[in-house]
Amino acid sequence: MKFKFKPPKLGSITNYSNFDGSGDAYVLAKIAQQERPIVIIASSALEAQRLLEEIPFFSPSLKVHLLPDWETLPYDNLSPHHDLISERLATLYQVMNSFCDVLIVPVTTALYRMSPREYLAAYTFFIKRGEVFELELFLSQMTLAGYTHVSQVISPGEYSVRGGLIDLFPMGSSLPYRIDRMDKEIETIKTFDVDTQRSIYPVDEVRLLPAREFPFNEDGRACFRGNFRERFEGDPTKCRIYKDVGKGISPAGIEYYLPLFFEQTATLFDYLPESVLLCLHHDIHSEIENFWCDTLSRYKLLRGDSSRPLIPPEDLFLTSEDFFRNLKPYSRIKIQPELKESKSGVQGLTSLLPPVQIDRRATNPVEKLAIFVDEFTSSGKRVLLLVESLGRRELIVDHLKQYDLFPKICDNYVQYLESTEPFMLCVSPLHNGFVLNEEAFAFITESELYAIHLYKRRERDSRNVASVTDTIFRDLSEVKIGDPVVHEQHGIGHYSGLVNMDLGDGNDIQLSEFLLLEYARGDKLYVPVSQLHLISRYSGAAPESAPLHKLGSGQWDKAKSKAIKQIRDTAAELLNLYAQRANRVGYKFEVIQHDYEAFSEGFGFEETPDQASAINAVIQDLNSDKPMDRLICGDVGFGKTEVALRAAFVAASNGKQVAVLVPTTLLAEQHFQNFSDRFGLIADQWPVVIAEMSRFRSAKEQAKVIEGLAEGKVDIVIGTHKLIQKNVKFKNLGLVIIDEEHRFGVRQKDQLMNLKSEVDILTLTATPIPRTLSMSLEGLRDFSVINTAPQRRLAIKTFVNRYSKGIIREACLREIKRGGQIYYLHNSVDTIQSTYNSLKRLLPEVSIEIAHGQMRERDLEHVMRNFYRQQFNMLLCTTIIETGIDIPSANTIIIDRADKFGLAQLHQLRGRVGRSHHQAYAYLLVPEEESLSAKAKKRIDAIQTMEGLGVGYYLAMHDLEIRGAGEVLGESQSGEMSEIGFNLYSTLLDTAIKSLKEGREPDMQNPLGVTTEINLHAPSLLPDNYCHDIHERLVLYKRMANCESSDQLDDMYKELVDRFGIFPDPVRTLLECHRLRIAARPLGVSRIDATAESILVQFIANPKVDAGKIISLVHDNAEYSFAGPDSLKIKVQIESVPERVVKINSLIKELSGSRIH
Repeated sequence: MKFKFKPPKLGSITNYSNFDGSGDAYVLAKIAQQERPIVIIASSALEAQRLLEEIPFFSPSLKVHLLPDWETLPYDNLSPHHDLISERLATLYQVMNSFCDVLIVPVTTALYRMSPREYLAAYTFFIKRGEVFELELFLSQMTLAGYTHVSQVISPGEYSVRGGLIDLFPMGSSLPYRIDRMDKEIETIKTFDVDTQRSIYPVDEVRLLPAREFPFNEDGRACFRGNFRERFEGDPTKCRIYKDVGKGISPAGIEYYLPLFFEQTATLFDYLPESVLLCLHHDIHSEIENFWCDTLSRYKLLRGDSSRPLIPPEDLFLTSEDFFRNLKPYSRIKIQPELKESKSGVQGLTSLLPPVQIDRRATNPVEKLAIFVDEFTSSGKRVLLLVESLGRRELIVDHLKQYDLFPKICDNYVQYLESTEPFMLCVSPLHNGFVLNEEAFAFITESELYAIHLYKRRERDSRNVASVTDTIFRDLSEVKIGDPVVHEQHGIGHYSGLVNMDLGDGNDIQLSEFLLLEYARGDKLYVPVSQLHLISRYSGAAPESAPLHKLGSGQWDKAKSKAIKQIRDTAAELLNLYAQRANRVGYKFEVIQHDYEAFSEGFGFEETPDQASAINAVIQDLNSDKPMDRLICGDVGFGKTEVALRAAFVAASNGKQVAVLVPTTLLAEQHFQNFSDRFGLIADQWPVVIAEMSRFRSAKEQAKVIEGLAEGKVDIVIGTHKLIQKNVKFKNLGLVIIDEEHRFGVRQKDQLMNLKSEVDILTLTATPIPRTLSMSLEGLRDFSVINTAPQRRLAIKTFVNRYSKGIIREACLREIKRGGQIYYLHNSVDTIQSTYNSLKRLLPEVSIEIAHGQMRERDLEHVMRNFYRQQFNMLLCTTIIETGIDIPSANTIIIDRADKFGLAQLHQLRGRVGRSHHQAYAYLLVPEEESLSAKAKKRIDAIQTMEGLGVGYYLAMHDLEIRGAGEVLGESQSGEMSEIGFNLYSTLLDTAIKSLKEGREPDMQNPLGVTTEINLHAPSLLPDNYCHDIHERLVLYKRMANCESSDQLDDMYKELVDRFGIFPDPVRTLLECHRLRIAARPLGVSRIDATAESILVQFIANPKVDAGKIISLVHDNAEYSFAGPDSLKIKVQIESVPERVVKINSLIKELSGSRIH
């Protein structure tokens, strides 16, 4: 290492300047190795993020931490996201305890006054395995530290107590912990998964940081109230913030009252050791000036509101003079882009690379690079080529080989230093290249090779495996009191909540839980929780127009039998279609397991469970000799592309051609990059030729692709509707992948089907249009839902507002302050220019560009690429961005006249943001409420309430309700469907199809099969003290009722123990009831009633049991007798419930032996 750093004396400053590319990250890494700890004060959040990514590349052993910003504007009415608070507290704790070598802080973050060191020290606790655990002390510590008691732990700063189990999500931790107590001692501490609530691995100790950056306990709130009264004149009880804090409610934006919670605040400098070396990165002086200018203007603008008085800015932030005065005692270095004042200082450490870009149109595209490498290495110097991913590495190695350039591959920078090879290649997060003069190294990144290279932010290394509540249960968890629900045997009633009832005879208590439904004339129906499979949420018409049935009137039976007849005909039609499809023979793809696994390894993340099951389903479809027609429905950014990549590999490895059809040119370009990236990884075993057909390719290039397709030289083609032109002929087409299916018209899809009827079709969409969704639910197409969010992905916060310049300005400044970008969607090309002018007047500090579909391709491509490379802040655009390049740094979208868009389109547009782990915001601007149509109102309500992750599928269900499914099922069916509800209609249709497939007529009396009722005369429920949350209980009951096999019940058993601890007897009895239901149902048993004295078994009209067997049982055993024409009675003396269950099971086994198949 030739670079030797001479630290400046205390209080003095050394200037470094003229760094090229990412040379500053190299120098800072070297300085930190000699002089740790160092603190880098960066001029912007973007620069801070870059240094955080780049410094560890040059020195992996350094502990590098970023102190993130709150990502809100001064005096904002929004609080920072809890993940940011968690990260901030963890970083401050590391700095305080000297666990940090390099601290990176954006300068505006360094200006904020903070909680004193003593606060963090006093409110940090440790919990260790084997310690004596006092619950009361723990609860008081939790309250003191500001943790929230919840029923289920989801995010940092929460805890939950359930019997002997305590769930806890500490601030600064990536995973929550489950503490298991045995008496008063901590027996085990395990981490667990937030989504599945399953344990992961054990630990010995948990560190608990405070939940907030200020104390919100009684003392903290008293201090706040005292300081508030002292500081602000007038009646404090008229201020909502004062009242909320008094009540223990933390209002949004309370962070900007932080000084009121303390006698004295601290600054970042109070946390730093005296020996620390400070590095001032770029022009921090003007950043501070800008920050103060904005803060003062916001203060003047907002201080007139007497209901929300503001603290003067100088009490919340350091002034420029204070900040620079605090810097003086430390040794400092200053890194500037170029030295302006004097020539003193260190410069010339790096120099600029000559032009080395790859020119794709030249005869030898890599000529400039080859000349540079040759000249540079001839005098003993070395070159390191840096790419951003393994896929890119393989792709570039392959490309360079063709032109006689052979870089040696190294895994990291350390390996490069140990080697003496002149030309090497490595994966690295470096943004820009440079020449290191003394060491004689040249670093070349993709930014230099490709002038328009799209730099992707580094993805997280791993993703959490998380399962999601199954789709059929989600509908019940969303039911509110008063909503219409359908009972399969009694019709449509209103849901009135869960109630507990004692069914005992007075002496013994038999508590059970019931779902209460109210019907016409005030009739009430109590449904046992074990029969929730008979209940579904009503959809198919607006809830207010849902028919309400009378109990026992025959009205429901009439409606149902009419629907069943209609369903039988529909099922027969569908089966006819099925038969036609089944008769067509498709190509049976072979999966070469070893190669397939090699390709799969290129996916750098763990598959989420439903993504894995979607992939398996597609592979099985390809393996069969029936043509595939599968729809993959997954929310934006949930991994549908990976499913397509795997399918494409299987087809290409079988020598078949693959066509990928996408709606927009931008998406074609992105898929082309993704496919090239992944197939580049296995290029040595499977050289696959990938081509693109879109407006971005010249006519000559397109003609070459068409020729290649006809001759079979192109394996995978990605393109827009140009692919389905008449002149495009395939030599050996095997698979068609349609992405963003909802963007294509029916005519275009049919044209595609005509390409070749035996071709396999895979369709991807985030929001299936109702027609598609219904066809899938009817069984016309195979259907996979990917519903699991990647780890650390946050739901997009959605606001619906009337058009207001204030809201637009605030939303844009909030995003820009955290180094992000904004989409402003205005869907009218005619008025887009005047919108541009008014936005420029409203936001003079923001750089804005326009993008719409009527621009020339080259201009549009240029704007989109510049936006991706963060050359400007705001993109004013039409719906052209609905499907486009993923831009992780764009996390705010403003949609003008949101009432004009369909639900699926709104969801798709909202999905343009929130592609990284930052909190994303969507602002839907609508006119006055009076001018909104009823349907627009419903759409806006649906998108606002459903802002969780993975809601695309449910929004499509809502869309189905808003628009009705009549158009799907034809005129005649729509009446019957709204009469019995879409969910039940679909279920009955499924059952009818199954019956007809097996060659049986559908059972008109019991269309859903036998409903077996089990009564063990013992409490069977999830007690309130075991599972508190009513909605959670409802979902669990529904899931148990829908279990079809003993294995599924075993999974439920494991999950209940894991989530809620060892269960009490009522839960055990409930599970046993379901086990008996599953075992008895195939025999045609309609009811089992087991008391301590007798067991009564009732059968349906034609049970699947040999009557002779029952007669011989009664004949041979005195305890058996008939109790009416359809019932068997067994006299017993069994007090214990488990023994009763054993007896019933042995009877079922005996009867099963004589089962009629």
